[in-house]
This record gives sequence, structure tokens and C-alpha cells, in this order.
Amino acid sequence: MTDVIRMHETSKWFGEVVAVNNLSVAIGPGVTGLLGPNGAGKSTFIKLALGLYAPSRGSVDVFGAAPRNNLDALRRIGYCPETDAFPEGMTGREFVYWNMRFHGMAHAAAQSAAREALARLRMDHRMDDRIAGYSKGMRQRVKIAQAIAHRPDLVFLDEPMSGLDPEGREELFAFIRDYARDGRTVLVSSHILHEIERVTTHVVMLRNGSLLAHGDVHEIRDHIAERPIETPCAAEHAHAITVSCPDPRGLAAAFLHHDAIVQMDFARDAVTFRTRDPHRLYEEINARVIDENIAITAIVCPDDNLQAVFAYLTE
Repeated sequence: MTDVIRMHETSKWFGEVVAVNNLSVAIGPGVTGLLGPNGAGKSTFIKLALGLYAPSRGSVDVFGAAPRNNLDALRRIGYCPETDAFPEGMTGREFVYWNMRFHGMAHAAAQSAAREALARLRMDHRMDDRIAGYSKGMRQRVKIAQAIAHRPDLVFLDEPMSGLDPEGREELFAFIRDYARDGRTVLVSSHILHEIERVTTHVVMLRNGSLLAHGDVHEIRDHIAERPIETPCAAEHAHAITVSCPDPRGLAAAFLHHDAIVQMDFARDAVTFRTRDPHRLYEEINARVIDENIAITAIVCPDDNLQAVFAYLTE
């Protein structure tokens, strides 16, 4: 897979404040979630990749070259910033149109691109209304429309779900997944972890400007579970598998001496196994349920998600 964004030992500081600290990471096509709490360095990461900031140390490459003042690279990039500063008297269509004109499109092409992008973001019925009358969600849709109207190969979406209602978020999740299907790269920045899970499992996690983890969230979770069992909090870091059934203690008794189980916890109608070999345990639970005709209502892994992974990594 070709790397679209590559940072090598990259740092960016502002006076005594270190926003990005010795970061080395490569991102290829598809959707990648850029995650971390507020102040983790997500916006600085994006601005380095956009060439808006020069690195204080290290290097940043986008499409194989430094992005700063690189018009060839920048023409292939779209950017939806976290905040907006619209000319309130313009319509949404005019705003996207003029962004495309500044991008270098001729009049007819810019008109067509603006209308198409706004229609894809479900703004076709309001595109000729003034921005001053838009809701926060509508303003967000217009920002995203200008970022994708020229069909860029790389799109940065900084907190794109802000201001959208639940239906709008679902539509945006579907749009992001669809946009990346043709080999494009979409980097979605968010501090709301469950939103990222709707569009991708591939993540870059930042904390205090440093790289916390990078890769598929399930692979990251597996690495956490593989820590030596003698370490503190070994049970907390093992995979949790919760089985809901009428007789949880009866089911647990069959696995009492199972060598892959670190701990068992009971609720009224469920037992939670903590294990270092979840794939094997899933198979054995399924086999026992079938062979012994045990009634169960659900099997879930409550900690195999971004929220839990991030919590484990920051303990």
C-alpha cells in the first residue's frame, strides 16, 4: 500500500509548548481516524500535513513530497476545518462556487461542482439561501461540501460531526465510507471515539502530542491482551467476553479450570470471562453451547472498542 501521508520524527512546538512530539507515522488510502482528547495534537497534525505549519524538526511528506507551498500536492487535498468563518451574506452555493474558482476551475465547472457537492451533502434544497440563516448542521454540511467539491484524493475532516443531528451523522458516516471506496484517503479527526467506529477501525491515537497507537483497533486490543500475565492489572487488560444466559454459574463451572481464563465476573443473568485467548474461548463456548444445548441470549465483547482501548492505553 502506498503511503499518502508520512511523518518521520516530526515535532512542532510554539515557544515552550510542544504540540507534536517526535511523531513517526504513515497513512495510506482508506479512512483513518485521528483520535485523542482536546489538546492531543490532532489539529496540529492536520496543519502540518496541509503545509500550513512547517515542522520544527523532522519531516512531513504528502504524496511523496513536502506539502508546504507545494501547489501540485495541495490541489489534490480537501480540508474541512473545525471552525468556520463564513461570509454570512453569501449563499451556500456561492461559497462553494467561489472556493472552486479560487481552486482554478472555470465558471461552468465550478458551478457544476458546487451543485453536485451540496447535493451529496443533502443541501440542494437550501443551497441558494443565505448562510446567515443556516443552522449549525447546515453550515457544517457546506464546509464539507467545499472540501470535496473538487474531488480531492486526500480529505481532512476536522471534527466533521459537530453540529449534525443524529440523522445527519448517519448520512455523513455513509458518505465518508463511500468517498474512500475509490482509493481515496480520508482522515477524520475526532475526540468522540464511538463516532470513528462508525466509519473505520484504522486509527492513529495521539496523546500530549505523541503517538499512543497506530493500526487496526482490534489488533491494538490484541497487543494489549498479550502483555505478560504477571503485570499489574493483567485481568483488566485481558479480553472480556460476556455471555448472557439463564444459568451463568452453571456455564462458568464448565470453564472453571480453563487455562486461558484470567478472571470470571457474575451478574444476574450473565457471566463475563476475562481471557488472553479470545478466539479459542469463543470457539469453545460455541461448541459447548451446541453440544450441551445450553440456552444463551447473547455473547458480546464489551471492551473491544475504541473507548476501552484508549482507556487501557492511557492507564
